[in-house]
Amino acid sequence: LFLSTFTLAVSAGAVLLLPFSIISNEILLSFPQNYYIQWLNGSLIHGLWNLASLFSNLCLFVLMPFAFFFLESEGFAGLKKGIRARILETLVMLILLALLILGIVWVASALIDNDAASMESLYDLWEFYLPYLYSCISLMGCLLLLLCTPVGLSRMFTVMGQLLVKPTILEDLDEQMYIITLEEEAIQRKLNGVSSTVEYQTVELERELEKVKSKKTNLERRKKASAWERNLVYPAVMILLLIWTSFSVLLVALNILYLLVDETAMPKGSGGPGIGNASLSTFGFVGAALEIILIFYLMVSSVVGFYSLRFFENFTPRKDDTTMTKIIGNCVSILVLSSALPVMSRTLGITRFDLLGDFGRFNWLGNFYIVLSYNLLFAIMTTLCLVRKFTSAVREELLKALGLDKLHLSNNPRDSETKPSANGHQKTL
Repeated sequence: LFLSTFTLAVSAGAVLLLPFSIISNEILLSFPQNYYIQWLNGSLIHGLWNLASLFSNLCLFVLMPFAFFFLESEGFAGLKKGIRARILETLVMLILLALLILGIVWVASALIDNDAASMESLYDLWEFYLPYLYSCISLMGCLLLLLCTPVGLSRMFTVMGQLLVKPTILEDLDEQMYIITLEEEAIQRKLNGVSSTVEYQTVELERELEKVKSKKTNLERRKKASAWERNLVYPAVMILLLIWTSFSVLLVALNILYLLVDETAMPKGSGGPGIGNASLSTFGFVGAALEIILIFYLMVSSVVGFYSLRFFENFTPRKDDTTMTKIIGNCVSILVLSSALPVMSRTLGITRFDLLGDFGRFNWLGNFYIVLSYNLLFAIMTTLCLVRKFTSAVREELLKALGLDKLHLSNNPRDSETKPSANGHQKTL
């Protein structure tokens, strides 16, 4: 648990470091001769980036594998059972895993690039091997962000709609409360009348009762909400989400144009003016503030999109119902996403801050075709997700008008209905 907490802290540091660097640059430009901010300089920022890279490597390749193997270890046969035996088995497993990864990379390097210089570079563990391995992990994280962020940007509207109180337009909340109360009483009477020996019926009725209680709680909350909260907050938040999403797509589209006409738009195109020498944004402090807000918005959207993907739906942590193995897996996933966020922000042109430390030592950042393809895919996927999100209701109505709704061509969860079958049981279509 301590190692997982430390890993989450490193993830938060990796996310906060980019906004901290951007705002530090603007502060140094605004107050260049101020005595009280002399401690804020390029050396400090560079050191923090190196520490973030170091601790990310440490958590990803040492601490989290140690936590997983320690959780599964029991101690070698013949040794006295206890913490020491488990730690010994965990260390042996880590050494074997490191040798396995080293051997795989060695063989891959020999097959792909059979060169004496490349083979000798593998001997330099600290200067070449670990940054190269971390570069591969970062590339995987950027690809994962490419999948998660567009889905999360469209999913954010649904999430905020669940958290906020929607306006009551042409709705009678009192009538809905009366109906939901009758449903709750009916299910409660069924539950009291069912024999305890029929276990599956009891479980099904308890699930239905929980759903009805949840709906009743939401209706009570909507009924108690003030008119300002219902009619002003919800539309304002939805408009802000739409503005930020459109703004991110616009920035990516502009970055694609810059990539086509200017070589310095590449993530490795220039060394950068350095901290405190020039503004990173065209609009100065206001532009830097907008960049910071957009970076945080993308990070939240990527996390929401990560847990919205079908492959990771069962990976979502739940209160009082999450195993330690799943916690470790979630910490590793958050660490990979947060470590790749600065790289994705620079690759998409959201910020012009040149990555310092080991974050800027990725070879694939200098490949024009990879960077251009990444920008194009992000813009296209985000646009498609938004179009699909806002046209789903229209698409469903068109299917109903054409009589195609019975074919279940839509993947919307609202299409699945529970209808009683001939034998009286509930059947999900």
